[in-house]
Amino acid sequence: MGARKRISAEKRKEALKTMYFAKLQNVPTSPRKMRLVADMIRGMEVNRALGVLKFSSKEASARVEKLLRSAIANWEQKNDRKAEDGELFVTKIFVDCGPTLKRMRPAAKGRGYRIRKRSNHVTLFVDTKNTNDNQN
Repeated sequence: MGARKRISAEKRKEALKTMYFAKLQNVPTSPRKMRLVADMIRGMEVNRALGVLKFSSKEASARVEKLLRSAIANWEQKNDRKAEDGELFVTKIFVDCGPTLKRMRPAAKGRGYRIRKRSNHVTLFVDTKNTNDNQN
């Protein structure tokens, strides 16, 4: 690894130490379905987002709820205190495509139809409101 690349990698690692996030990888649902759930809670206060996810009828919302609880726990562990009501917000959440499993389904007249079983990766960032104001 070259010096320039190593320096930028170290800067990126240092920046991640001040961020509070959680990742969920290789989720066996399509990214499109997961993005619908991610859009519901983007920018919301954490307790309100947990309520929205708990009562959502979508299957992906249970996974995102667990991920949000993990991100809250990461924030509490790095700050050595419990999160208070109205303090934490979902600052960023994004869904990336994961690996796609390609399968064949038998069809009429000796043909085969392709089936793509998609997966995704979800990354969720939480932070306090006053930190967001300082950055903007």
